[in-house]
Amino acid sequence: MTDPDRNGILPGDSAVGGTWQDDSVTVDDTRARDQRPAPPKSRVRMSSAQRREQLISVGKQLFAERGFDATSIEEIAARAKVSKPVVYEHFGGKEGLYAVVVDREVNALLNRIATALTAGHPRDLLEQAALALLDYIEEETFGFRVLVRESPVMSASGNFSSVLNDVAHQVEHILGAEFKSRGYDPKLAELYSQALVGMVSLVGRWWLEVRKPRKETVAAHMVNLAWNGLSHLEAKPVLATRKRP
Repeated sequence: MTDPDRNGILPGDSAVGGTWQDDSVTVDDTRARDQRPAPPKSRVRMSSAQRREQLISVGKQLFAERGFDATSIEEIAARAKVSKPVVYEHFGGKEGLYAVVVDREVNALLNRIATALTAGHPRDLLEQAALALLDYIEEETFGFRVLVRESPVMSASGNFSSVLNDVAHQVEHILGAEFKSRGYDPKLAELYSQALVGMVSLVGRWWLEVRKPRKETVAAHMVNLAWNGLSHLEAKPVLATRKRP
């Protein structure tokens, strides 16, 4: 047995703060605590509503990237990091999820354009409607891509074509009143509304891919063409190549 020195301290002991401690034990204990792995973080479980929203977001992105036919339940589940039964539980299948995505995007786009067409001078309404579509394309790119892709599944709210028809119907009422006040045949408002909405929608689909010039410039040029054309309408236009002698 090792004898203490004259101060009563065994070899390897030290005095700290008036108490005796074993230096080797203290160092080893500290080192062990430092090297001990941190406890694993517990996963936060999503509520049913949160999981549903996550699946809708994942589905929208995949449908936009790959289209309805090329997207599988397996891909949706894998990207959401859930099992396939979870997707079936919420939507019944790929068709159900797709219908929910399209319904939401149709309503979102219609609400934007309806708000833009509420009040103002006809030229301002045209400008606001063009910007509403371009804003939607810029802010909800995945949603717009889903709408313009062809799919065999029809949602309750329709599809992009039904959106255009609804918008054209609203524009028809605006043009009808304007035509009547300017002495044009109000029955032609339907034809012109289809032409205007078709122009804006096709330009929007083109801008979706190129993204230049900036959306305000694109809207200004569309309004320039549409409004100046409407401002100089002929009451009874005829084809120049078919004019009677």
